[in-house]
Amino acid sequence: MATWPEPPELRRCALAVAVLNDLDVLPAIDGIVLPGRPNVDVTWAECRRALGGVEPETDDGRHRLARWLLLRRWLADRPLEDLFERARPYGCAVESPLHPGLDWVRRRVLGDAVDIGIGFVGLDPRDADKVLPVPQRLLEGADIDADGWWPNAVVYLERMGRMAAERLARQPDAPLRPMGDCDVVTLLASLTFRAAIVNEVADGMRTLAVPMRSRGWLDLNRVDPAFSAAAASLTSPEDRGFSRPLLVTRDEVQLAPEGGDVVKLAIEDQIAPVIDLRDVMYHRM
Repeated sequence: MATWPEPPELRRCALAVAVLNDLDVLPAIDGIVLPGRPNVDVTWAECRRALGGVEPETDDGRHRLARWLLLRRWLADRPLEDLFERARPYGCAVESPLHPGLDWVRRRVLGDAVDIGIGFVGLDPRDADKVLPVPQRLLEGADIDADGWWPNAVVYLERMGRMAAERLARQPDAPLRPMGDCDVVTLLASLTFRAAIVNEVADGMRTLAVPMRSRGWLDLNRVDPAFSAAAASLTSPEDRGFSRPLLVTRDEVQLAPEGGDVVKLAIEDQIAPVIDLRDVMYHRM
């Protein structure tokens, strides 16, 4: 049963995060301070919110708090004008353990598989090309109102979706790849891109495997059924896509129903004990 983290546990978690992530942290009366220009005050209540119900003295708890504190520091280091230029759409699997929360969602794609909200590119100084989603509570804590930035993010999404659709028309057999600052999961939130995926299909529905954010496969007839589940399980939560294949139409993205164990079937698949090689008559043309 989950318990309410007390300040001593949160303090130890914050200290571990500071050491493991080379983050400057100072103690305060009711929380911690991230020193810099400006200083960022983070209360214990905010730390509990960052943990999202996870025990603080676990790897997952330390990872969640580290991500929250780093985002708080990076947002404080940049002026609003710069953040506006960096605002991007970000798609997230509904089943992801790192989903930023329902209050972050700006649009839910029909099918209950993909949510989309605000992210920012280049916040992480270690990876200038990465888009990071920022939870709504974190934006509010930093006094950032991003409501007016969302329309520009939608326009950017559809523009990247159109470019990805043009690439798909040129290379229909190639794996799906990111376009601009939109990875494959984010591109699935684009109506333009979904329409291009099912454009040549008679019934308007197509299967798709996206086990990681950076790649997707359309032709599942040539993909091992166990590949999607195995690739997703071997990918870090931050870079993971969907653990099961997707059913995509122009308006919906839906996870294939659960059931069966494709990995077990693939492992247990054996060569037939008798190989039947019959004589065949060939006719020279």
